[in-house]
Amino acid sequence: MTNPEIQAYNDGQETVDREICNVLAITIDNGLPDSESKIWHGHPVWFLDENPIVGYSKQKKGLRLMFWSGASFEEEKLDVRGEKFKDASIFYTSVEQIDTVELARWLEKSKEIQWDYKNIVKRKGRLDRLK
Repeated sequence: MTNPEIQAYNDGQETVDREICNVLAITIDNGLPDSESKIWHGHPVWFLDENPIVGYSKQKKGLRLMFWSGASFEEEKLDVRGEKFKDASIFYTSVEQIDTVELARWLEKSKEIQWDYKNIVKRKGRLDRLK
């Protein structure tokens, strides 16, 4: 069941983006059943042990799905890489572009491959690998 705050975020989007958001939220909820989800910095984000794992946001290029540790997944389609951290993203402009089998695989990797964003401030910007 999607967090009511996240559902409100999704419902506030234009039709196409709302459809994308709803598919992403359901797929992420199913793939990360032990996660906590909330609106964080204005966007839906899922956490495992208080560490941000995956989230999405509306941007000019479309709806951005971002995995905080995604650069380490070695997935060709997660090709929008952060410059400073270990994140990687994909943009969607239609719900048909979402491959839920592929997304489920990325969610499995997100449980196994994690960088410690939770303690990044304490470590003065240094990221350590958790898993």
